Amino acid sequence: MRAERDAEAGTGAEAGTGAEGAAEQTPRSRRFPSVTQDTARPEGAGRAGPGDALAARQWPMLSVLAATAIGLLLTALDQARVGCLVIGVALLGAAVLRRVLPDVGMLAVRSRFTDMITYGLLGAAITLLALVVAPKPWLDVPFLEDAVRFTVR
Repeated sequence: MRAERDAEAGTGAEAGTGAEGAAEQTPRSRRFPSVTQDTARPEGAGRAGPGDALAARQWPMLSVLAATAIGLLLTALDQARVGCLVIGVALLGAAVLRRVLPDVGMLAVRSRFTDMITYGLLGAAITLLALVVAPKPWLDVPFLEDAVRFTVR
């Protein structure tokens, strides 16, 4: 048994002597080579199905990106409040999609809980800021004016 292991590892009497034996006995490094010879296999959804199935699984991410693009377009067309509302609602929708759907494709970046909290807080903050932006805010927050006066003095 030991002779078989030695033969496989390149040690023992079969390995040879001199420079030949020394070259075969050097251990292989477990580190990645500094120059790669090939590309890595795709991870995640790219490995699981054919090309058209990949796009079908990404509809949650594509819908959030489409809503965000519409919000950015509205903002560029001088409708900043409505555009920011659309972006905030898109992020809130991303939080809901992340909670409800078992597979959301690339919308899943971290753990489900962390994604929900991140999307939800960012969406709520952007929506709130869009509602209280001057002039003529749609939402009046009584302590907000006092907080601004206190910090700006």
